[in-house]
Amino acid sequence: MPVPPRLRPARLLRAVDLAGTGIFALQGGATAAAAGLDVFGVLVIAFVTAVGGGIVRDVLLGATPPAVFRDVAYPLTAFGGGLVVVAIFRLVQAIPPSVLLPLDAAALALFAVVGAAKAVDHRTELATGGSLRMSWLLAALLGTVSAVGGGVMRDLLLGGVPLILRSDVYAVAALAGAAVTAVGLRTGRSRALVLAAGALVCFVIRMLALWQGWNLPRVAP
Repeated sequence: MPVPPRLRPARLLRAVDLAGTGIFALQGGATAAAAGLDVFGVLVIAFVTAVGGGIVRDVLLGATPPAVFRDVAYPLTAFGGGLVVVAIFRLVQAIPPSVLLPLDAAALALFAVVGAAKAVDHRTELATGGSLRMSWLLAALLGTVSAVGGGVMRDLLLGGVPLILRSDVYAVAALAGAAVTAVGLRTGRSRALVLAAGALVCFVIRMLALWQGWNLPRVAP
């Protein structure tokens, strides 16, 4: 029986990827606006935050040009998020952290599972014929890069130390969700259930870390 178009893996990944892109664009744009950047700066930071990690992932996979340059929906979503912030920054600024933090955790989870899934799906063609699939560990690492890469670029452009290097269980949450996704897909589990499980693991770990104030141990000076 043919799979309905709305349930096909590529369409599912694209929909999840675009959802994460929009949320990260809003978050990045709001951060840039709060830092006092002008309209152009807000749009640049929104774009970088939303698609930076995905670009790094695609380049490492050899999927060039990256999806953002092949599918106009990605830049439109990224710049659209920035424009929303520009248009209604006062309203965005008034949104309480109790709403913004779960949205950020949700975007992190979406990007982690999409990145891991795309890495698992990727096949390297061998010169001798046939193809080679990526290991679940490398797929999980690429999922993590996809999830945190845009935030790292945002923080560097704004002159700060990246969040993942100084506080909170952020990258660890992304790695956990990406690992669940990679292992589940490599073992042939239901794609939709695996993506949901990976996203849930990442989201729960991130929210628990925020709630309980978890941080990784620091190296004593």
